[in-house]
Amino acid sequence: MNKNVINWLLFIGLSVIWGSSFILIKIGLDNQLSPYQVAAIRMVTGGLVLIPSMIKHIGKIPRDKLGYVLLSGLLGSLLPSFLFCMAEEGIDSSLAGTLNCLTPIFVIVTGAMFFNTRTSLQKMAGILVALTGSVLLLFSKGHMQETQHLVYVSFVVLATICYGFNVNLVARHLGNIGSLHIAAVALGLNALPALLVLIFTGYFTLSFNEPMVLKATGAATLLGVLGTAVGTILFYMLVKRAGGIFASMVTYGIPFIAIGWGIVFGESFGLIQLLCLLVILAGVYWVNRRASVKETKNA
Repeated sequence: MNKNVINWLLFIGLSVIWGSSFILIKIGLDNQLSPYQVAAIRMVTGGLVLIPSMIKHIGKIPRDKLGYVLLSGLLGSLLPSFLFCMAEEGIDSSLAGTLNCLTPIFVIVTGAMFFNTRTSLQKMAGILVALTGSVLLLFSKGHMQETQHLVYVSFVVLATICYGFNVNLVARHLGNIGSLHIAAVALGLNALPALLVLIFTGYFTLSFNEPMVLKATGAATLLGVLGTAVGTILFYMLVKRAGGIFASMVTYGIPFIAIGWGIVFGESFGLIQLLCLLVILAGVYWVNRRASVKETKNA
């Protein structure tokens, strides 16, 4: 099959999987689980799926790369999982999914700050446009209610910064290591601290005869297996096949899937919010179009 076709199939699959993650988080939170428990279940179940592979492949990772793999798991999965769950205590899943499209912006920013990549005036202009759209979105009607504070939004922004750093980390330091190897080791080890969170937050003392607990656990488990285990493997594959910039552009598709699920579950998202989203995506497109042109010239 054509390489570009495979890349786009990975792109679409990731958009659907990760775009659906935000409503699964909301379902977990709305059914008696704390944000820490939802995130921990996600990491434990995602890690459990990959533990057999971790045991098989951990010896194949060079010792000098193991630290990068662990850091990638922390920045690409563990921290964002908790940050997004904490964020959705105070904001809609559709807003969280929309702000997630800032990830490509932070790929550029963290690349310039920590990986010595060049940042042109055109990229800076795109970043400013995207950030302007984000600010307008936050203050648009229907998204700054009493329970929707900037502190919750800051959790999403911090998560996208983690994602941006991780994209650069994988592209720069882990390009020669198998995607499944990276995901299995990173997520398998992440399951251990997540399990401790479940123990100390009293998750195993809950009544699992209650339908709400079972529903929340099911949503968080699906989030872990698909959104974390499968999604992470596909993402690492896409980074290695198509590069960090193209992989980060999956955030183009994620907001529309997240908004669609939000509307289905009764969340408000009007014309003004759609226009703000388009402003953000215009800025992200401008940044990545310039970056893609440069990557093509250097190829």
